[in-house]
Amino acid sequence: MNNYKNSFFAMMSRMKYIERWALMRNSVSENISEHSLEVAMIAHALAVIGNVRLGKSYNPEHTAMLGIYHDCTEVITGDMPTPVKYDNPIIRAAYNEIEQDAARRIINMLPEDMRDYYRCYFGKEDDEEVKKLVRCADKLSALIKCIEEEKAGNKEFVCAKEAIKEAIDSMECEEAEIFCREFLEAYGKTLDEL
Repeated sequence: MNNYKNSFFAMMSRMKYIERWALMRNSVSENISEHSLEVAMIAHALAVIGNVRLGKSYNPEHTAMLGIYHDCTEVITGDMPTPVKYDNPIIRAAYNEIEQDAARRIINMLPEDMRDYYRCYFGKEDDEEVKKLVRCADKLSALIKCIEEEKAGNKEFVCAKEAIKEAIDSMECEEAEIFCREFLEAYGKTLDEL
């Protein structure tokens, strides 16, 4: 046995200590635990939209679980800012390797008989369509953060908002287009307006 025996869930609980958007001034801070919950809810919604509106056969609950764990390796790696992570292909390749190593370490924190149930949430998902939904949900969550910051009068996120919108459009995900058309406007409203 390793030194990390049965520490998986304790390690996952540390997601709340990893702050996002480190290079930007935030009106409200956001950690990866909060972000992952939002990604899971949106990924679930995208899967439901795909099923009921587009005749797909996604498993919404599985898609939501992928959203929950999509950034959990950051409890080991930290949150690398997007401009750094994606600017240089050498850095991106090295970071991918670091993430894969972190995923292996985290999986090994589970008892051996449980590992196979969790392995699919750590980069082993084979269904490209489902992975795309989670990537879209991740981008939508980032867009929502930009909308919320803008609503709070923070102009720091204006450029990020435009770049994220472009990224979502370039993904050509019909489920995300429907989500934006039907649900995104409400994020700009006050509680009384909702």
